[in-house]
Amino acid sequence: MILTRSAVALCAVLSLASCGVTYTPQTVSTKDTPLDVTVVSMSPSSIEVANRSSYTPRALPAEFFATAGMNGTVRGFGAFPEAPSVPNLSPPAEMALRLPPEVQTLSYKIGIGDVVILATRAAGNSVEQLTGLLAAQSQRQGYTVRDDGAIAIPEVGAVAIAGLTVEEAEDQVFQRLVQNQLDSEFSLEVAEFNSKRVSIGGAVRNAIIAPITLSALRLDQAITAAGGITLENNDYGVIRIYRDGTLYQIPLDNYFSDQNLQKVTLTDGDSVYVDTAYDLTRAQTYYEQEINAMDLRQRARSNALSELETEIRLRRSELSERRDTFNARLAANAVVRDSVFLVGEVAKQTLVPLPFERDATLSEILFETGGFSTTTGNPAQIYVLRPGDEDQVTAYHLDATNIVNLTMASRMQMRPNDIIFVKAQPITTWGRALQQALPILLNSGADSI
Repeated sequence: MILTRSAVALCAVLSLASCGVTYTPQTVSTKDTPLDVTVVSMSPSSIEVANRSSYTPRALPAEFFATAGMNGTVRGFGAFPEAPSVPNLSPPAEMALRLPPEVQTLSYKIGIGDVVILATRAAGNSVEQLTGLLAAQSQRQGYTVRDDGAIAIPEVGAVAIAGLTVEEAEDQVFQRLVQNQLDSEFSLEVAEFNSKRVSIGGAVRNAIIAPITLSALRLDQAITAAGGITLENNDYGVIRIYRDGTLYQIPLDNYFSDQNLQKVTLTDGDSVYVDTAYDLTRAQTYYEQEINAMDLRQRARSNALSELETEIRLRRSELSERRDTFNARLAANAVVRDSVFLVGEVAKQTLVPLPFERDATLSEILFETGGFSTTTGNPAQIYVLRPGDEDQVTAYHLDATNIVNLTMASRMQMRPNDIIFVKAQPITTWGRALQQALPILLNSGADSI
């Protein structure tokens, strides 16, 4: 009886197989297709040939590369008031000497606009670890103290040094270099002094703005830097010094006869004017115009910076809106994309978009989507089907039974409309065929019984 039932079941299986009812797996074959199929084993040479095919990845919109900056451009300050003309009047019978208060000599403090140089103390590999510092020293490219009081050092970032002495600034830079694990052998020096200045005008050869450097700026040094006094008769001259809203004066007779007067220390913001009129009103007019010019520069700079910040905010908002719109269209599948197809024994059969701006490889597509099942998928039968011209198809075959061969998948670049196919294991094909046939076998056996 048992033998009879087994015979019936076997006959049912054979009859199902002969009728084509059993499971038919997908495969890659050059037969039974109207297309011209060429199977190529995936190797370094065949991958090199495959990657030569012309393809340019789709580009992101321009707003993903634009910045909201204005390239540091601000509008002009406009015209400044002209300096008053120097009158030629006779000196009074007596000219009073009014000296400015003494200035306490302190260590120079770095300010906004100063240019500092970080110089290495020794050559060698350790110096080269200070990325950017060696080049800055050898090419004499310094670092300008920005409006926020900091300098920007490559590999380190912004370091605030405004208001510090040179020694304090060196300590600050040293700490940041140590925090970033960079070689800290360096020295810091001020190359350009732009933050503290004194103006010299009037009866001098060249009206200038003299910087205050590491050493104190004396009155005679400032006048010498302006080319010297150009008066023919010292009896008709006086040196005016305008400081913090107060006007001081030194007659030239006193100035040339007393070396202590020549060594008067000037401070940041002083205006020195060599006058021939002995007219305080004229001198006051000069200083008022100097102050007006400084105020005009300050207000113009403030307005320009405010306009720049507003412009940047508007541009940043516009760029953000454009990027959000693109992302929304991308999520709604309203953007044309290049894609490849993933089929067979993979985690999910799906359409995979190719990335923007770069090429994608076979390994990226496989493993970013979950890879393929080693239980049901056949690692010896992985294919990339690439359609060609005139009904031609090239099937690049990868045998990943040896896991080392998967490294070739990281070289194989994908092209639009490629089909990645992972064939099923033979046992998987048999199991699915049996799963489909089992209900029919049971019904056949029951009918036989």
